[in-house]
Amino acid sequence: MSCHILSYAIISIILTNPATRIGAAIAQNLASKGASLILNYTSDSSASQTFTLAQEIETQHVVTCLYIQVDIGFPTGPALLADTARNVFLSKSMPRFQDFEIKDFEWMYRINVLGPLLLIQAALPYLPNDRSGRIVNLSSISSSEGFVGQSVYGGTKAALEAMTRTWARELAERCTVNAINPGPVRTDMWARMPMEHRGGLKPWTSHSPLAAVREGLDDEEIFNQKEFVGGRPAYPGEVAGIVGMLCSDDASWCTGQVVCANGGMRMAI
Repeated sequence: MSCHILSYAIISIILTNPATRIGAAIAQNLASKGASLILNYTSDSSASQTFTLAQEIETQHVVTCLYIQVDIGFPTGPALLADTARNVFLSKSMPRFQDFEIKDFEWMYRINVLGPLLLIQAALPYLPNDRSGRIVNLSSISSSEGFVGQSVYGGTKAALEAMTRTWARELAERCTVNAINPGPVRTDMWARMPMEHRGGLKPWTSHSPLAAVREGLDDEEIFNQKEFVGGRPAYPGEVAGIVGMLCSDDASWCTGQVVCANGGMRMAI
């Protein structure tokens, strides 16, 4: 089992006339999938409907929903929307601790710490009694590497690792309990990550043994960025394979561990 959320991996969606039925339906659907939104409306008559919709979305879903009145028929309108999305969302991608608000802290701990705990409680009646069960929590090297801007996110992952060790003892007759700690992974979040953020990973990526880029094996984009980024991220299948290993019978003597899933970026005894 795993529970994972990417710190401020917010998808900015700009909707024209969200107060219409189609726009409202799209906004609700995307919010239910975890996307934060910027709702754009044009006319004064749509203001109250858009405000109400934004309030409903933020009440029903753990997302940010902003609303702004601009006319996209003039050059200043799209520019203002793009600037708003950048300033609100991209600037939050690596928030320093002094920028965190209590609601941000509570949201992240609720998902990354309370969520896994509630999931284990719900699964407890169905766990086997012969140690054949498997629980694999998805942590992160952020729990140990002290990345700038990840005091809260890294703290949630450290808490999850602590719970992993406790559950390994408490559930010893039912299942093994381990965690994995990926570093950068080539997901949609990686695709959206600004190049300056990728370059900031170079001190870690460049000393990860398995992050060395392989000409002819890794794709052209990764190859072309190797000097700037310092290496490559993991492919999702590489992380999934480690989870599969921990779920197999061969891992029956492994419990309470945080298993490397980061190409050697983090080596721990």
